[in-house]
Amino acid sequence: MNVLLIHNYYQQAGGEDQVFAAEANLLKENGHRVVQYTVHNDVIHDYSKLRLARSMFWNSQTYQEISNLIQEHRPDIAHFHNTFPLVSPGCYYAAQSHGVPVVQTLHNFRLFCLNSNFIRNGQVCEDCLHKVIPWPGILHACYRDSTLTSAGLAAMLTFHRFRKTWLRKVNMFITLTEFSRSKFISSGLPENKVIVKGNFISPDPGYSISPPQGRYALFVGRLSTEKGVKTLLEGWERLQNASLPYSLIIVGDGPLAEMVQSFVEQCANITWLGKKTRSEIFTLMKDASFLVFPSICYENLPMTILEAYAVGLPIVSSNHGSMASLVKDRYTGVHFCSGDPEDMARKVEWAFSNPKILQSMREHCRREYEEKYSAKTNHDRLLSIYQRILDSQVCPVHIP
Repeated sequence: MNVLLIHNYYQQAGGEDQVFAAEANLLKENGHRVVQYTVHNDVIHDYSKLRLARSMFWNSQTYQEISNLIQEHRPDIAHFHNTFPLVSPGCYYAAQSHGVPVVQTLHNFRLFCLNSNFIRNGQVCEDCLHKVIPWPGILHACYRDSTLTSAGLAAMLTFHRFRKTWLRKVNMFITLTEFSRSKFISSGLPENKVIVKGNFISPDPGYSISPPQGRYALFVGRLSTEKGVKTLLEGWERLQNASLPYSLIIVGDGPLAEMVQSFVEQCANITWLGKKTRSEIFTLMKDASFLVFPSICYENLPMTILEAYAVGLPIVSSNHGSMASLVKDRYTGVHFCSGDPEDMARKVEWAFSNPKILQSMREHCRREYEEKYSAKTNHDRLLSIYQRILDSQVCPVHIP
């Protein structure tokens, strides 16, 4: 395959940036020719508000640069990751003007939610989900807490909806989970053009069949409201006087760091380690009894869950959004009611009290990784999607 990969890097590096780099390396390692086109949001500091607004709608510079790359390298596929705000949806037109089919990976819910994650004031919000013009997002200043900036983003989305850009100019959308696929289809994307392909963990961190050495639960993630940190802390507080020494290790940083520190000072069974490297996190995962994933937002495909599966670590998770299907209750983990610290405490106590069942779950978790989230599985799945498009089984929707 000859693949053109396009991505708009964020100012603060995140999961989407990591996935873009990982997929590029995966294709190269398997002998495919990869051309990368990237821009970085750091340059926004040099943009006037008018120039940024124009670029968000239709960036003539990136349009021309992508056109030039296509003419030079003649790719089989143009695979877009993040296009917001500098690549712009206009670059789909550049690809298809040269007859190059377009794949768009939907890493978040930006197409139908101004803040991209269906969260407002710490709660799930779908007010804009089925609206042609996402005016509630403007009203609540959902993008960067700015009514003006939110209006600009809403205008861009509305403009390209009326142009039917996503229907006309994208051959296939890739979502990361069945849950997100269902959300995008319910919002208007054609069912036959939305396909699921998860992310992957590479290199393989390894898995041991031996029981874990540690006797602790582990939380890894951003210390923020939508990640369920408050539920985590309040649930663990309820376990403080339990008969067994239930220990929790927290890894991460974020806006709720002070709250975490306060609980650490009050609860002897909570340890906060701050940020750790990926290799350090894998070491902690391998020694943990289970991972706690209390997120109250829908999530998409959290890399932390895939990392846990790779090392065979069961997960005690909230039971909504993507987690409801990613974590198989009583098979690769156990569910608790989202946002309910008492139910979380009950499920944590159950997990600590059933080490033999947890050991069986460890094997199931590892199998889940091997079957769905390994590099080989991901490569095969990605190539089948590309080939399906090139075989003309899926074509852009023709709308006069």
